[in-house]
Amino acid sequence: MLFNSIDFAVFLPIVFVLYWFVTQKHLKLQNALIVVASYVFYGWWDWRFLSLIVFSTLVDYSIGLWLQQTNSETKRRSLLWLSILANLGFLGFFKYYNFFVDNFVTAFSFFGSAIQPNTLNIILPVGISFYTFQTLSYTIDVYRRKLEPTKDVVAFAAFVSFFPQLVAGPIERATNLLPQFYQQRQFHYSKAVDGLRQILWGLFKKIVIADNCAVFVNTIFDGHAGYSGSTLFLGAVFFAFQIYGDFSGYSDIAIGTARLFGFNLKQNFAFPYFSRDMAEFWRRWHISLSTWFRDYVYIPLGGSRGGKGMQLRNVLIIFLVSGFWHGANWTFIVWGALNAAYFLPLLWTNRNRKHTNVVAEHNKLPSVKELLLMGLTFVATVLAWVVFRADNIGHAVAYLKGIFQRSLLSIPEVRPSFLLLFILVFVFIEWWGRRDQYAIEKLWLEYPRWLRLLIYYFIIMLIFLYGVKEQEFIYFQF
Repeated sequence: MLFNSIDFAVFLPIVFVLYWFVTQKHLKLQNALIVVASYVFYGWWDWRFLSLIVFSTLVDYSIGLWLQQTNSETKRRSLLWLSILANLGFLGFFKYYNFFVDNFVTAFSFFGSAIQPNTLNIILPVGISFYTFQTLSYTIDVYRRKLEPTKDVVAFAAFVSFFPQLVAGPIERATNLLPQFYQQRQFHYSKAVDGLRQILWGLFKKIVIADNCAVFVNTIFDGHAGYSGSTLFLGAVFFAFQIYGDFSGYSDIAIGTARLFGFNLKQNFAFPYFSRDMAEFWRRWHISLSTWFRDYVYIPLGGSRGGKGMQLRNVLIIFLVSGFWHGANWTFIVWGALNAAYFLPLLWTNRNRKHTNVVAEHNKLPSVKELLLMGLTFVATVLAWVVFRADNIGHAVAYLKGIFQRSLLSIPEVRPSFLLLFILVFVFIEWWGRRDQYAIEKLWLEYPRWLRLLIYYFIIMLIFLYGVKEQEFIYFQF
């Protein structure tokens, strides 16, 4: 079920009414309703994959209890590895089986040995990368004794399958989200209204910005051989706004929807395109994933405790693994390596923590230096997005060559003036609210009520007028 669908527009009010008017006084019933609603939400794509969520839930719930029952470090480590292998085993099979088989065949063909591959017609379960990492965080935190294992299987099932963030995050930690299922929730009108504002802003980013960018991105990337360098660069810029509007839009809708039900999810984006270097960008982009890799991969590898060589190695591993997490394609691995190449010089020169404050924190406009740094970082990001978006490495190389070899200074053949205007307005609003993660939904609160309503109705009108054919969110494929 898509957030930007009629199905969800019907589904959400029904669950909301049942949640607050039928089960409000019974915490266990509320949690059970969330589980049922989440399974309906997920099963809307393919009910068969519900078995994977149920399996992952039962495995990690059981392992959490077993970890509490033993003090033997050998047994505890074995239980942890059982959880890791079970979760990553399913993720690896559904997401990477054919990738490894195809590359295995290619490697043998390179040496003159032809073998017949035994590939499978595997459908990638929606959101498997997200809920797998979420359940793993629970088991690892219980193993580390940072979290008491739950004995409430319904609350744990609700944590694993919570429908607002089930299929594309934010990837929640059990230490933050699970305790909220133990607490009686009270309806707060102001919190619900804030949630609705964030949902509206997320729908604007997805439908008006991302989906309209997608139309031009698909046209330019598919026919890249026939366009000038300026058009190709414009297509890459549009993809930068497409993926940001699409993914951060999903996160906004997820966070806003969770607030309607009395839950607080973590921030997932913090205005990343205003970053002044790539280190700052990665502290602001897909925060829930980058912090997950930091806490559960980077730090166990040694983190920053060793020498500079160890730090560089660990960061390189994180970027490569992060790229591979996105999908079974060499483009994602190269994209991760390219971002590592951007990041590692900053780490080597100890400048990776240079920009930890908000850009132009006490000013309305950035300085010339800040503007230049933001521009350079954005261009570097855009070029990396070309590799991410490309169908394969050859496509990426041809596209990047086209940018620099074909009249970069010419007038683009594609000139979508209305979309450029929307992007400018979008960037202006983001800049206005950059100091506070909750600023966007509270942006117009100081205005009279009639003016706020006029702004909201105007955004809704834009969503209906400029909404293109219903499109899935990009990160559903990951």
